[in-house]
Parts: sequence; C-alpha cells; structure tokens
Amino acid sequence: MTTPLAAAEGLAAGRTGTRLASSSHLLRRLVRRPDGLIGLVVLVTFAVLAIIPDLIVGPLQTAITAEGPRLGAPSAANLLGTDELGRDIVNLTVHATRISMVIGLLATIITVFIGAFLGIVSGYVGGRLDAALMRIADFFLVIPTFVLAIILTSIIRDLAGSGAREVFGIRFGLIAIVFVIGITSWSSTARIIRSQTLSLRERAFVDRARVIGAGGGHIMRRHILPNVINLIVANAVLVFAGAVLTETTLSFVGLGDPFQPSWGQLLDAAREVGAPSLGAWWYFVPPGLCIILVVFAFTLVGSALDDLLNPKRAPRR
Repeated sequence: MTTPLAAAEGLAAGRTGTRLASSSHLLRRLVRRPDGLIGLVVLVTFAVLAIIPDLIVGPLQTAITAEGPRLGAPSAANLLGTDELGRDIVNLTVHATRISMVIGLLATIITVFIGAFLGIVSGYVGGRLDAALMRIADFFLVIPTFVLAIILTSIIRDLAGSGAREVFGIRFGLIAIVFVIGITSWSSTARIIRSQTLSLRERAFVDRARVIGAGGGHIMRRHILPNVINLIVANAVLVFAGAVLTETTLSFVGLGDPFQPSWGQLLDAAREVGAPSLGAWWYFVPPGLCIILVVFAFTLVGSALDDLLNPKRAPRR
C-alpha cells in the first residue's frame, strides 16, 4: 500500500518534471528577447574561447617562445601588438579568458551554494537560527568587501606557502582568490532566497507535507529547493558578473598569478610597464574590452531572466 509520504514524493517528482519543461520554455522565451539573445551570444562566444584557446590562437606564449618586438604596435604579424616581452596580445587575451571565466564560475558556485543553503535553512527554520544567520549576512553586507577580499587573499596565500602548487590545473594563488570571492559574496544571495523561502513555507503544499510526517530536511530538499531554483539561477548570472569584476580588481592590485594570466593580471602588467603613458593602448584595451563585454552580457541575461521570472516587472502591453 502506498504511504502518504510516498504519494507526496510522487507528486513532488511530477512537479519536478513540470519544472524541467518550464525551464526549457524559459530558455526559449529568453532567446526571443533581444537583450537575452545578445547576452547569450556574447557569453557563448567567450565560453568557446575559454574552452579551446589552443585551437584558436595556439599555445600560451612565454618570454622564451615570444617572437615579436617589445611593446610592438599592431601589425600584420601581431594584430593587436605585443607586450613588454614580445608576446602577442591576442594570444594572451584569449588564454586569459579561460582563467577569468573559470575563476568566475568556481567563485559563483561557492557563492550560490553557500547563499542558497543558508537562505533556505534560515527562511524555513526561522527563530534564533534565522536571526543569527541574518546578522552574519548583514556583517558581510556592510563591511567593505573589496578591502576584506584583499586582506583574506593575502593571508590565505601566506599561510598556504608557495603559489606554484596547482589544483585542477590552476595555481593555488588563483584558488585563494576563488575562495575569497565565494566566502565574501554570499550574503545578498542568502537574503534573496530567504525572502522567497519565508513565503513558500506558509504554502498549503508545505503544510500537507508536515501533516503526513515529512521532516524539515525532506521539505527543504523536495519542496522548497525546486521552487526557488529558477531564482537561484537568475541570481547566479549576476553573481558571475560580480565575481569576474572582483577577480579583475584583485589581480589588478597584484594578487594575481603572472604565470597564468587573467584579464586583470594583463591590466596590472600594462600599468606596471607604463603602457597608458607610452601610448601602448593595444596592451590594456583588449582585456578591458573583454571585461566590459562579459559583465554587460551577464547583466543583460540576468535582467532578462528577472523580467521573465518576476511578473511584477513584466512590461504592460
């Protein structure tokens, strides 16, 4: 005989399938919007550059393999000029795409996981736990995040020792940046998810799950999480843009890794050699333009998703 809890789980599974179908419908609606389509095209382009840079521009050039003149202007051989070591700027910028995007992705995963988990727990459990978690979130919201990120990155790198060690092909100095961004950027996500969870826990389907004996963990996993997943995805898009900007800023102030260049590290290297004062615009414009395009694309997609998921923001006919 089917138990009430098993029946509820079957209903939850049915709702999950419905949500998967609605997710594909959401993607189709997103593509139909000009801002969503433009943002997705730009992001897909940069994703391809990040996945196969070697096939597009060849291996990453070093001081040994560089063949161009030092700080050479754009030419037929080097379309966007060279840096102070004679390395091709196109080659460096494309390879920097992988580092910047991977750091942004990993930092976003950490941020969204912490924020969504604490937001759901805080909103559903309530009481003193909710108050304590929200005070911690308020702390991260009011302190200067950038200053805290600089301090934590420096401390972690000093405690870890040599930055030559690698994790999944990424040197530890950059891994430290990933964790710092993740642990300093989760508070806004937690507040957004908590607000939605506060509304969901009063719904009838949650009350029915409690009546038939479902525990808090089961309700949060099978009933609350599926109903906030779209909100989590929409927020993750904007978090990704913020993570890329934060990584760029930390690398620009010298906390990046010169052996694995990112866009921020290229801007820092251009500043150190005085490229702006020398008129070597080809050194700092390409990585700066990439940063602008990626953040702009994520903002377009995030705004489009917010409009699609929030009926109150939908334009009136």
